[in-house]
Amino acid sequence: MKVRLLIIVLLLFSLNAVAQNYSWKADKMDGSRTGCIAPSRDNVPEALGTFKGKTYVSPNGKRHEAGSAAGKVARIVIDAQDKMAKVKDVIAYSAVEMMKGYPESALTNWFVDFYMKEVEKLAGKKVHIGVANFGGIRVDMPEGPVILDDMLSMFPFKNSVIYLEHKGSTIRQMLEAMAANSFQVLGGVRVVAEDGKLVSVEVDGEPLDDEKTYGLATNSFLLHGGDGLFLADNALFLKDFGVNVIDVVLNYINAETAAGRQLSGSTDGRIIIR
Repeated sequence: MKVRLLIIVLLLFSLNAVAQNYSWKADKMDGSRTGCIAPSRDNVPEALGTFKGKTYVSPNGKRHEAGSAAGKVARIVIDAQDKMAKVKDVIAYSAVEMMKGYPESALTNWFVDFYMKEVEKLAGKKVHIGVANFGGIRVDMPEGPVILDDMLSMFPFKNSVIYLEHKGSTIRQMLEAMAANSFQVLGGVRVVAEDGKLVSVEVDGEPLDDEKTYGLATNSFLLHGGDGLFLADNALFLKDFGVNVIDVVLNYINAETAAGRQLSGSTDGRIIIR
C-alpha cells in the first residue's frame, strides 16, 4: 500500500512538473449513446439521467444496469454535480467567440492587454510590455454566457503574477530569440520579423530604445526556462506578487461584468511575420 501511494505521489508530481507540455481541448457531448449532454447547474436529471433503484435511466430513455459501464460512469458523474455546481455559475458574457491562434489572436490579445493593466495596478509602475505563453491559455472563449469553469479551464496553472524591469537591449535579445524560433503572446509592442530575423520593434509607438528601462508583466513560469524563456535573467527589478494569474483574471472579469460590459478582443497586427 505504501509503495502504491508513493508511486501515485511521484506520478502526480511528474505530471505537475511538465503539465504545460501537454494540451487538451473542450469537446461537446453529442449524446450519441445515452442522450447525455453537458449539464448546467439546474438541469442535471435532464442532461445526465436518473437512477431508479438498481437501474440507470439515461436521458434518451434507455435503461442500464447500475453495475454496467454506463451505470458506473453515470453514478460518478451525477454524484459529482453538487460539488461542481459552483464552477457552473455564469460570471460573464463574451460578445464573440475568441480562439487562440498564432502569432496573435483575439483571445491572446484580449488576455495580455488587460493583464498588463492589472499588473500595472499591482506594481504602481508603468507596464510597457506584456509577455505570456500560448501554452498557458488552454481553451478558447465561448460566445455568449461564460461560466467559471470556462476560465478555470483556460488558465489552469498556479503561475504567479510577476512585474519586472529590463533594459531595452535585453528585451531586444528576447524578441530576436523569438523571431528565430517562435513568438509568445505579446502586448504593448509592434514587432516585424522576416526569415527568422527581427526587423523592427516599437513600444508605445516608438522604436525600442536599448538604453531605456521598460516595465514588463509576465508570469512565474517564464522566469527560469518555461517555454524557453528566462525572463528573470539580467532583470533590473523583479516583484512576485504571490497572486495566481487566474485570480487576476477573475477579478478583472468580475469587474467587467459588474460594469455591464461584455468580453471582447481583436487582432491588430502587433506581430507581423513575413
